[in-house]
Amino acid sequence: MALPCQIDQGPPGGSPLPKPGAHERISSVSETNVDPRNSVLVKAARGEEVPYTPVWFMRQAGRSLPEYRKVREGVGMLESCRRPDLVTEITMQPVRRHDVDAAIFFSDIVVPLAAVGVDLDIVAGVGPVVAQPIRTRADLDRLPELTPDAVPDITESVKLLTAELGGTPLIGFAGAPFTLASYLVEGGPSKNHENTKALMYGDPELWNDLCARLAQISGAFLRVQAEAGASAVQLFDSWVGNLPLADYLRFVQPHSRQALAAVEGLDVPKIHFGVGTGELLSAMGEAGADVVGVDFRVDLDAARERTGGQYALQGNLDPALLFAPWEPLEAKVDEIVAAGRRAKGHIFNLGHGVLPSTDPDVITRVVARVHEISAR
Repeated sequence: MALPCQIDQGPPGGSPLPKPGAHERISSVSETNVDPRNSVLVKAARGEEVPYTPVWFMRQAGRSLPEYRKVREGVGMLESCRRPDLVTEITMQPVRRHDVDAAIFFSDIVVPLAAVGVDLDIVAGVGPVVAQPIRTRADLDRLPELTPDAVPDITESVKLLTAELGGTPLIGFAGAPFTLASYLVEGGPSKNHENTKALMYGDPELWNDLCARLAQISGAFLRVQAEAGASAVQLFDSWVGNLPLADYLRFVQPHSRQALAAVEGLDVPKIHFGVGTGELLSAMGEAGADVVGVDFRVDLDAARERTGGQYALQGNLDPALLFAPWEPLEAKVDEIVAAGRRAKGHIFNLGHGVLPSTDPDVITRVVARVHEISAR
């Protein structure tokens, strides 16, 4: 699934965005003079010693927050992702409320595709829908390279955010080539990826050329964010868990490696996460990650063994457990924190994104619990 990106302030020049409410807390980290590239989260991503386990949540900025729903009214997702004032406000909301250790840049995996001219829309209740799917070599002509001048708003958003975040790091974000290719080939979300796999197996040369272009687009999008001030990046591969390991190595890993390599030399840790990727974890790390994201289907100790202890791990609380009574939820949080201590480094997160109907107060309570029990 594509990560969302949305909010509402009305037309440019309209009334200002609402101020944080009394319930919203400014992170104590953001009030310090700490360089975000030396923050607890970045240190954990590098496998360095940290005073406590850092925590953030995929989709922490989004539909679970009433302040998000209020500012998002009447504004489409793509518009929300391209307006720096809206991106900044939404990205900051969970940092104020939950005291998380990082902000995730509020975007959607198809934003860079729209920026290079792909005719698409994000349809409520459906997801990204592509007007003309890419199925032939001639279709590649509709997919040019992404250059920084195509996304000046992204640079502006990141600069606004890093100025406001202070010592709290901002994580840049992009969709991985396989998942982007799936949306483009299928024309939208797919359960079986039949057109994607038919192209991948039926015309490997075209598939690799398509994914090479998408790797350039994803990599350039990550680099724009890193150069503007993001302290870490995450490459998100929603659908790659639908492939066996051999196909991943042949058809996907080289392109994910190319995307991640785009930020080499910028001193930003690279997080690589996919859904249903238990059999792919080691290979995803080998694609160039510093941190391997683990979904909720795999125990963290098993993930550490599968990756040979070479990478920091991120995860991996089941998002559905945020609806459980506090006692079993707390026990699971404690269990994950303990397992994380045995990894090279650990960033506490969910094993996928926050569900829309999640009680925000539970998220805040989980953050506090992680900080409390992990203090060294």
